[in-house]
Amino acid sequence: VQLVESGGGLVQAGDSLRVSCAASGGTFSGYDVGWFRQAPGNEREFVAAISWRGGDTLYTDSVEGRFTISRDDAGNTVDLQMNSLKPEDTAIYYCGARRALFYSIRDRRPNYDFWGQGTQVTVSS
Repeated sequence: VQLVESGGGLVQAGDSLRVSCAASGGTFSGYDVGWFRQAPGNEREFVAAISWRGGDTLYTDSVEGRFTISRDDAGNTVDLQMNSLKPEDTAIYYCGARRALFYSIRDRRPNYDFWGQGTQVTVSS
């Protein structure tokens, strides 16, 4: 599965932004999908994940209530809607896909099978 992120950009604090992850040449069927982010000098950190059937979601505490992860019915795209953005949300955002059969969605480690190239999100104060 090839993953392609899109939708990053430069916004001001308090604004909203949606980033998308598309499965190129296939679907996310059977895969949990997660969003991670990495700021300069920091490790890649978990942001949100959604189960392959879409019925279960998980968020890191710092984005709970501001970010929403969702997937389309066709199983080809997973979006991360980001509201009330803060400067500390600035990072490169990566999506990953992981076979749901072998891991719990609650596993926040970046042990995903496939990754996209990342999309830059910059929030100015």
